[in-house]
Amino acid sequence: MKIIKSILEIQQITTKLHQSKKTIGFVPTMGYFHKGHLSLMKQAKHENEISIVSIFVNPLQFGPNEDYDSYPRDEERDINLAKQMGVDYLFMPTIEEMYPTEMVIKMAATERTNALCGRSRPGHFDGVITVLTKLFHIVQPNKIYFGLKDAQQVAVVDALITDLNFPIDLVGLSTVRDNSGLAMSSRNINLTKEERDQAIWLYKSLKIGQQLIVDGEENPVIIKKEIINTLKQHIDVGIDYVEILEFPSLHTVSVIDKKQIIIAVAIFFKYARLIDNLILNMDGQVLKRLD
Repeated sequence: MKIIKSILEIQQITTKLHQSKKTIGFVPTMGYFHKGHLSLMKQAKHENEISIVSIFVNPLQFGPNEDYDSYPRDEERDINLAKQMGVDYLFMPTIEEMYPTEMVIKMAATERTNALCGRSRPGHFDGVITVLTKLFHIVQPNKIYFGLKDAQQVAVVDALITDLNFPIDLVGLSTVRDNSGLAMSSRNINLTKEERDQAIWLYKSLKIGQQLIVDGEENPVIIKKEIINTLKQHIDVGIDYVEILEFPSLHTVSVIDKKQIIIAVAIFFKYARLIDNLILNMDGQVLKRLD
């Protein structure tokens, strides 16, 4: 595995790879790898001739009161894990390398951002699409890999690729969970034991909502109410949202009637905000992969 910190160097490498007709699978990350990240790397390596992973904690997608400075980082550990996964190139640019001057071009996502996390994180997805646009131009991947835990991000990236005509295939892979059902997240390290015990109810409440749909319930208001009641019975912190929307459009659903939907929840603990979701196909079954 080769570690690269220069944009020019990785551009030169990927240009030569394309000239040699090599396919590139790319996993953009903010580091502090967990099993979810590793599953993306494994799939990128399996489906492409070359795998590239980036680590960059992007300041543009953090609000003024968010956890940019305290976001977990462990460069040495990440390097070792990427090596173990057989990653070919690890791209680790500095902030100065990615943003040497203030951005003159401002990017803004106008759809798929006014729900879920986008409602309470204004500007977040503008920062996401800005850094991803830069990374797509730098790395020139054939396929990119994201976990479906960050489903709104996947929906926004889908729009970014479509609207800007990037010749890239987006692959969304199912959420990786621990034995309790808790979705893997870099922010889980900030949970106390008591909070971790409560956090498993995100997934359990989602499964209750899914079962209602499988059993024939078509009213999203009833399903949301059941999920909220379940969460309130088992957690003692604030609920940010419980939503049922079409996916990937993220439009409001008035009736669940043979639509691909997302059931999504978010809650606030003292030092961590956790999200989780289930994306369901038209039969109410969990979507394992999005292409």
